[in-house]
Amino acid sequence: MSIPTLEACKKRKRRPKVYGFHSFGEPGYPILPLGPFRDNIRLFLQECAELENYSVQGMPIWCTLLVHDNRSLVVPLYTIEENVKNSDNPFCDYCRCTGWSNHFVSKRKYHVIIPMDDDWNKPLDDGILDLSTHLLHGLIHCDGFAHLLCINGLEGGSKHLCGRELMDLWDRVCINLRTRKITVEDVSRKRSMELRLLHGVAYGHPWFGRWGYKFCHGSFGVREHIYERALKILSSLELEKIIQDFSDMDQCEELKKIIRYYRYLSETQLVTIKDLLRFMLTVKACFPAQRNSLLPTASSSSSTAKPGEPLKIKPLMKEKSLKYRQFSTVVSHMDSRWPARRLEFAAEVIVNALKEKKEKDFKNGGMARQDVRDAARLHIGDTGLLDYVLKSLNNVIVGNQVVCRSVNPTTRILEYTVHDFADGVKVSEPEKEILPLPLPSPAPVPGIDVYSDVLYLYEHVLLGYPESGLVELATQAVLDAKHFVKECPFRNEKEQLLTIFCQILPNLTDMEIELKRELPPGEIVVLPLNATVGELKQEAESALRDTYCITERFVVMEIKGMEDSDDRDVLLGAVHSGTEVGVRGTGIDLDTPLKYQGGSDTWMVRCECGATDDDGERMVACDICEVWQHTRCCGMEDGDEVPRLFICSSCYVSLVPPKTEAILRFDSSTAFLNGDAEYEPGFVY
Repeated sequence: MSIPTLEACKKRKRRPKVYGFHSFGEPGYPILPLGPFRDNIRLFLQECAELENYSVQGMPIWCTLLVHDNRSLVVPLYTIEENVKNSDNPFCDYCRCTGWSNHFVSKRKYHVIIPMDDDWNKPLDDGILDLSTHLLHGLIHCDGFAHLLCINGLEGGSKHLCGRELMDLWDRVCINLRTRKITVEDVSRKRSMELRLLHGVAYGHPWFGRWGYKFCHGSFGVREHIYERALKILSSLELEKIIQDFSDMDQCEELKKIIRYYRYLSETQLVTIKDLLRFMLTVKACFPAQRNSLLPTASSSSSTAKPGEPLKIKPLMKEKSLKYRQFSTVVSHMDSRWPARRLEFAAEVIVNALKEKKEKDFKNGGMARQDVRDAARLHIGDTGLLDYVLKSLNNVIVGNQVVCRSVNPTTRILEYTVHDFADGVKVSEPEKEILPLPLPSPAPVPGIDVYSDVLYLYEHVLLGYPESGLVELATQAVLDAKHFVKECPFRNEKEQLLTIFCQILPNLTDMEIELKRELPPGEIVVLPLNATVGELKQEAESALRDTYCITERFVVMEIKGMEDSDDRDVLLGAVHSGTEVGVRGTGIDLDTPLKYQGGSDTWMVRCECGATDDDGERMVACDICEVWQHTRCCGMEDGDEVPRLFICSSCYVSLVPPKTEAILRFDSSTAFLNGDAEYEPGFVY
């Protein structure tokens, strides 16, 4: 069955080009780029995409149609060009959190997007860049540095495309267009398991490591050698040692069954947890066909059934009465990129819209999801934020209202409703949060579901190893390593081309005024082998003007190491392909606010975990020294509100007189435990 996009193609005035989904982006196909990304993307849009007859927030949109080889469907690949000078957010948070704050602000960003299946035949709306539900969303700066923002395959909402297919496509496109480096923040999960931990232990690299992504930037002071050491500690845990350490635990027998079962299936010896997990993840695809013949005999519960009598399966647990939770507490358990105050404000806006609907139409107070979203957008323009909050609003308390979500039996559309406490809604102690206790993982029957067995090992061995601080620290270090990067080396298919990286070197005036950060990487210039020094200056000047806001009027005056060379001298022999050269000149716009991707802020990070730069984690600034630290390292939970007044431990020690420091610390700690503290470092005073 074909996707409606096929019918849409026939209605276009100009018949668009259609490419194969699995071959698009292969070397030389659909284009053979010879230059840097800033030139290749223009060639790509000209030759392989069709300009749409509408725009999103003034940004032009191109569409490339890809035919899936195995399924009769056409996948739209959109490319959106964002002009940084007209953007509401010209700086790049992704660069800042991956250690690229010193990069110059590029003049253009390109968003590569495949929307959700249901939106393939719909025009893109204004909030398209804020959604996190796309099947694929990549951001590429015109200097060739890129970020993979999201991948959502079959388990992430797609009905047709799996994550590996989407990653293969993204990887081919990036290589074909000659991106330079690509980062990704790996927060991918499967059945509540963090894949960077699971795959890290099983394979020695994250899931994205299959495409060449490696450690880039750790959070909470985690460095590359710490990350590698942590993986080595976890992957070398011996199975016999695990059984011995769990001998006094309730999970010992279940672990023995799982280990014994998969050792029996494996043709090779399984010694460590790495061997076991890798084998389990390898056989999961072909296992169902073998399962019936390899499963142990039926459980003892089935033997109690009489002949001819149907087997009665008892429910795992009794049905619980419905309980409602405070939204403020739900927020504290969310892994969100928005702060808690922002999420709570969005929830209040949504509730007010539902209340207005209820007052106008008391008998039919429910609102469809799209109607709620449209009403809330009058006050909040971030559609990604609204979508995120709407997914969480079900049986929760916001203010003095209970928000419920259900499917209308007539229209079959998801609707939201609000109820007062007096409307018959039973809420036990609404002032206090009622959280369901975490259910213990059921004892698995090995082989029924491989991922259930993997989950059991993940929860009890990797996350709950008994009395082992080393394993706990190693697990936390791997979980704190989220940022990975792939470097794409620049290669020329034709040997008669010369590739040079031109890095700006500040002159004495610029050095005194600005450019206090580490120099950004050089810009790529491609020249013929017989190019001269003058042509290098001209091409470097053109490339820098075309790429960065700060060098829009830059004039190259000299090349470092070639000050005495004539402009007519040939480069061949003086420099080699792949060489980085320094260029000096005039016209650097130091007055523009669009200098660095990290923004103009010069705030300092110095946390006790060792972090000296922003890593994307939640932080708080000391009100005395103005140095930023992680809230987690200061003893605050992610759900805790940031204090209005915060004093770091260093400033606190300097404020307390030496003679009374111990007494005050004892008194304040005691008072804090008793709930009546007035002064404690890291808390509200």
